[in-house]
Amino acid sequence: MHPDQQSIDDAQHAGDRLLAGQPSEDPFAAAFKATRMSMIITDPRQDDNPIIFSNRAFSDLTGYAPDEMVGRNCRILQGPDTDKAAVERIRNAIHASQSLSVNVLNYRKDGSQFWNALYLSPVRDTKGEVIYFFASQLDFTEVKNNELALAAAHAAAEREVEERTHDLRQALVAKTMLVHEVDHRVKNNLLTIASILKLQARASNDQVARGTLRSVLERVEALSTVQRMLFTTHDVTRFDVATFTRELVSDMVNGLRRDDIQLELELSPVLVPALKASPLALIVNELVADPVRRGLRQGGGFIKVTVKHQDSHLLIEVADVVAANVVNPDEEAFARLILDTCARQLGARLARDSDKGRAVATLILPIDPSHEGAHP
Repeated sequence: MHPDQQSIDDAQHAGDRLLAGQPSEDPFAAAFKATRMSMIITDPRQDDNPIIFSNRAFSDLTGYAPDEMVGRNCRILQGPDTDKAAVERIRNAIHASQSLSVNVLNYRKDGSQFWNALYLSPVRDTKGEVIYFFASQLDFTEVKNNELALAAAHAAAEREVEERTHDLRQALVAKTMLVHEVDHRVKNNLLTIASILKLQARASNDQVARGTLRSVLERVEALSTVQRMLFTTHDVTRFDVATFTRELVSDMVNGLRRDDIQLELELSPVLVPALKASPLALIVNELVADPVRRGLRQGGGFIKVTVKHQDSHLLIEVADVVAANVVNPDEEAFARLILDTCARQLGARLARDSDKGRAVATLILPIDPSHEGAHP
């Protein structure tokens, strides 16, 4: 709302009195007029706290000549997108006669927008009464636009990341379903093979053939156990060696049905890539089956199986004390061939040692630290 002529005259007279009260050589008055910082002075003792003086820099910033601003309130600079909360803060500061620093979106005379870093401060007389308000304006539109552009770019990047993450999650779900389906079919095929081997072993009258079929059956069942574990876990990319070992060794030893076997397990969760599951399963099976062949099945004994981390390596160790038993050399040679082949495939070191009836077999496999940790 444009002020009436009387209000304009009152504001002009107040400005004239302010300037008249300053000596012509007063450096403050000269600096106020000449500075490139946009400045205005308002009179809170008049109705609606009108502007009574503005400098040239203010006119350059807003497009309003000094005679257009005299008698008007600063709200003339407000527009449709001016933040109402910022306006309320300005109003409250004036009402409470307090200083204020606030960023506010303002409008020039031609309607263009600019971001105004406004500083507002009361001026008091010797009695402490507020006689003027001094306000300076700083155009930081370019800085604000850069901030807005950066925020928009950040938001766009977040949306892009969210969309890509959603796509990756969907792809992972599809991949997981596919892997589960493949594992399921492999598991079923292995179970079918195991069933055929069992039937063949039962039907055979040849002890050597039956022994060979049983040894093949044990290896197929080890692989079947791996596939079942991969099929039932939520993380199809990792395989817990300790969990598999516990199940395999317990089933193998319990299946011997002997009370004179002392079994000790020292198993700590160790996660490895699922691609290494099958050769590791065969290695564990062969390491435990070796003392079974050498006497655990016939005369009992002691067996300890260890699975743990050791300096960024997987350690699998099988130690046993068993009564000596004659072992089929062909069967032993084939078992060692499987061990050596799987160890080479994994890049693992395999060592065997025996002394006074005690045998120790150790496998050490380097593992990626990203796969280490307990089972989720």
